[in-house]
Amino acid sequence: MQTVIIAALDEERGIGKDNALPWRISEDLKRFKALTMGNPIIMGRKTHQSIGRPLPGRTNIVITRDEGFQAAGCTVVHSLEQAQKAAKAEKAKQVFVIGGAEIYRSSLPEVDRLELTLVDGFYEADAFFPEYEDDFVVTKEESSKDDLHQYRFVTLERKK
Repeated sequence: MQTVIIAALDEERGIGKDNALPWRISEDLKRFKALTMGNPIIMGRKTHQSIGRPLPGRTNIVITRDEGFQAAGCTVVHSLEQAQKAAKAEKAKQVFVIGGAEIYRSSLPEVDRLELTLVDGFYEADAFFPEYEDDFVVTKEESSKDDLHQYRFVTLERKK
């Protein structure tokens, strides 16, 4: 099973502010849905709470240290290892790690591929994506823009 991180980040690797995305890019959300649909997704508790509901068409796996935490429609686990085990039980070809910062940081060493939206500019952020540039190589890149943002969809594979 291939493990994939999917994230959107600005030029300083900012990914969030007050548990929310610093931007709203419709094309990015559509790409997120297209890539993750039908696959298990792994997220931290704060990311789950910011979304506010399980994402349909995907097995939602939530990692939390809170032993009493419950999330309707989600599989709740207490470590990245438990999350990977739950994802493997789904017999999927790939699992997507969707955030947040702490989950990205802890999963990055085991990830095979990154699906990033690189948003031009600098946004106010209090959560950041870890450094990844030395361990991955770009295999696909597509530039796009909307009325407010310029961005690139970038696929990176782990260096062999």
